[in-house]
Amino acid sequence: MTLSNLSQTPRSPVPQEVSTELERVVQRWHQLPLDQALSQAGRVRALVQTLADGVARVTGVPASEVPDCGPATLMDQLTVMVYDASATVLTSSALTSTLAQDLASLRRELA
Repeated sequence: MTLSNLSQTPRSPVPQEVSTELERVVQRWHQLPLDQALSQAGRVRALVQTLADGVARVTGVPASEVPDCGPATLMDQLTVMVYDASATVLTSSALTSTLAQDLASLRRELA
């Protein structure tokens, strides 16, 4: 292995359209007043949990509840689950087939 092989950054498994929608959701979330974020947190947590359950099912890991760490960390949890769901696309494209649409719908609901 050469030095140039070691310096290459691994490519993200997140499709571009999903990445774009995720960025938009995160930006919108950070613009929300706290009361609106709190009122929408359940909707976001539901998507995070759905993604976690799908990843668990595809990878054969027992499903578990994603901890509620509050609205300040919710976008980090969503980002991690989008990444994990996209990484499993090699074994289950159904898991990410509607993810861009789901994120776009979430963003519109946050408006």
